[in-house]
Amino acid sequence: MEIYTIGFTQKSAETFFTLLADHEITLLADIRLRPGGQLSGFSKGSDLAFFLDRLCNGCRYLHMPLLAPTKDILDGYRRDEDWARYERRFRGLLDERKIPQALDKALFANNRVCMLCSEATPDQCHRRLVAERLARAWEAKVVHL
Repeated sequence: MEIYTIGFTQKSAETFFTLLADHEITLLADIRLRPGGQLSGFSKGSDLAFFLDRLCNGCRYLHMPLLAPTKDILDGYRRDEDWARYERRFRGLLDERKIPQALDKALFANNRVCMLCSEATPDQCHRRLVAERLARAWEAKVVHL
């Protein structure tokens, strides 16, 4: 099993949707807290289902807030930019939410799932932390697009 991740910033819509189509992604799992933010551009949650269906061979869209950070954790990071603190807090949140046990593993096993967040790279993004946790538990490979 492979778990894909992608960020939309610093990508054109053409690059973003081409990456998803080229990797034959069948389900885009949006793990952002606010998928409809005004800075989301082409990746607004309300628009993604339309674009994915037409540009990515019928790929489906699913918002998964269970995998998003809380507003408090996000606001704390925006204030102090302390990645180590953010990572500790977010990992603790994943523990509280019982991730990955709370997820349907079959959803990931039966689809080519790509987790979406906003950061351009996975280095300091919660999508990397989620993907690594799932990969360890499910013996999967992580692929960052």
